[in-house]
Amino acid sequence: MHIGIDLGRTKIAYCLLDTSGQAIVDDQIKTPDTYDSSISAIANIALELTDKAGKPCTIGLGTPGAHSAKTGLMKNAGVFDGHPLKRDVEATFGAPIAMKNDANCFALSEAIDGAAKGANCVFGVIIGTGVGGGLVIHGKPLVGVNAIAGEWGHNPLPWPTDDERPGEACFCGKHGCIETFLSGPSLARIHAQQFGEHLTAEEIAKGTTAACESSLQQYEDRLARGLAHVINILDPDVVVLGGGLSNIDPLYENVPKRWTEFISSDHIETILKKAVHGSSSGRRGAAWLGKAMAEDKGA
Repeated sequence: MHIGIDLGRTKIAYCLLDTSGQAIVDDQIKTPDTYDSSISAIANIALELTDKAGKPCTIGLGTPGAHSAKTGLMKNAGVFDGHPLKRDVEATFGAPIAMKNDANCFALSEAIDGAAKGANCVFGVIIGTGVGGGLVIHGKPLVGVNAIAGEWGHNPLPWPTDDERPGEACFCGKHGCIETFLSGPSLARIHAQQFGEHLTAEEIAKGTTAACESSLQQYEDRLARGLAHVINILDPDVVVLGGGLSNIDPLYENVPKRWTEFISSDHIETILKKAVHGSSSGRRGAAWLGKAMAEDKGA
């Protein structure tokens, strides 16, 4: 069986999958307040699920940020920054684990048995409080030598209009990053700036006023440009959306109509799909990650 743990800044979600992908356990706990207590919590979850399975399991861990292959430390991971997370979890649990960024786990889940099952090249997009991405090629996550493959959120918004330059300041230190246009908080901020209405992204998505419709159309245009830029480089079979804003159903019809203007091809086969496993994709992808590690070692 396969254990998947999705370490978030506010919660730790976990699952135990059988070989067919059926969830035997699927639950979550609040992320502890300190690094050491988080390590203990992850190890305890792994021990409890192994006991539940009654036999050794593969273990995968999805994390915010990325693990530096050079230093062995976490980066862009909030309170986990600067810590040897993988080493500490393995030392506490007493067994090796597979570990990748949560966006890579999301993309892997949807590529294995989700919306992009069987596709050769899958770009998984998370649009929520932030904007992230993961890339899966032939069923395996592509991480890259810098551990940033698929992370499109801190590229500039492509084909910007005059009123989009230079763009809002981003926490990364640049201006006009895709995340500053396409995250949920960014949608709410831009709507408030333009229409004086302080609504959440969810409220804007459900709104029927002319202002809400205008904000959504603008959002669709920007998402289409951002994804077209990725498609021009990667040419994926499927783009899968996850995160809170992936629940805006008109995106799946309207964005592909808009991206045709920006994609450099006389025909476009790339499909835009909503994640099948929703918020469970992160932990499911982590579970498949652990399975892949075991298979690679056995090869």
